[in-house]
Amino acid sequence: MGRRQESRFEKGTEIARTIAGNGPIAMRRGRAKTRLFRHNMAVLRRSGRPAKGAASAGDSMAKGGRRTGSNKKTKGARSSEPSPDTLTRIAGALDRLAPPPPQGADLSAAEAFVWHPEGSRLTPVERVNRVDMSLLKGIDRVRDLLVENTERFARGLPANNALLWGARGMGKSSLVKAAHASVNAQAGKGAGKLKLVEIHREDIESLPALMSLLRGAPYRFIVFCDDLSFDAEDTSYKSLKAVLEGGIEGRPDNVIFYATSNRRHLMPREMVDNERATAINPGEAIEEKVSLSDRFGLWLGFHRCSQDEYLAMVEGYVAHFRIPLSGEALTREALEWSTTRGARSGRVAWQFVQDIAGRLGVRLGSA
Repeated sequence: MGRRQESRFEKGTEIARTIAGNGPIAMRRGRAKTRLFRHNMAVLRRSGRPAKGAASAGDSMAKGGRRTGSNKKTKGARSSEPSPDTLTRIAGALDRLAPPPPQGADLSAAEAFVWHPEGSRLTPVERVNRVDMSLLKGIDRVRDLLVENTERFARGLPANNALLWGARGMGKSSLVKAAHASVNAQAGKGAGKLKLVEIHREDIESLPALMSLLRGAPYRFIVFCDDLSFDAEDTSYKSLKAVLEGGIEGRPDNVIFYATSNRRHLMPREMVDNERATAINPGEAIEEKVSLSDRFGLWLGFHRCSQDEYLAMVEGYVAHFRIPLSGEALTREALEWSTTRGARSGRVAWQFVQDIAGRLGVRLGSA
């Protein structure tokens, strides 16, 4: 065997080994490509769009048609379009993916609503979780101020946005709901004209959309946000500032904003102190932070109650729900309860009344 034949034999042997070694891989790749091609063809058939392979097949058929004289069929295959049924299914799918149009709420369905920014919905509240005004003890001065402000607003007179700030559990939220019920009850024939709309803290950026929805409605609204506060990295308070005062549209005449917070300026104290300590001009630095609370014309402070006020709250609840416990026994158990909780407040008094009513078998909703 010559040198040329030997080299050709060695190359043939190497190629054979390569094919033998890669054969299964090549076969697997070929099967995968075949499955992928079949899947794509099936999808394109359902959508009514011609595939690249189909287009090339159409071209070859067109060439054959020119040679055989069947040119009309080729043009029809090359200009195929989705059928009307396919277009209808695509349009239906797009309609299902699109968000539904906002529906106008029936504002006469209830006296209180909860705002949901998803879909711009106002959900009516059939029964508001509120406490009777007579049961709110130790907050007489702020109670009278808020009720007076709410009454003026209900009559169409000028009134201020209100910020109820201070100690926790002292009835800030309860006072807002009780003032709304009290004013509606005194309105006589106009009862129900004043609506209460609650917006959650995390939805405060959607407040402009809520204001636009309420603007022009034949009712007057208290927009209420419970536990309103902002962290150092949170910038959503700027949109709230523009809505309350300073924006082009301004606050609607039929809307007033009430908020409760444990912070007087709605922001952490250390945040304001840091701005004052590190800024070149401390006055200008803190102006931006405290300017939000300035949008509230009525500031109502709530402070921790004394022992006598706490016991008065407990006695008021016990008398209202006709719980058979009084005198020294009631005082002793109420003080023991507040000691274990480490605080005295209206919330602690209510929790004690719930406990004692449960032990004595008294239903609190029966009074």
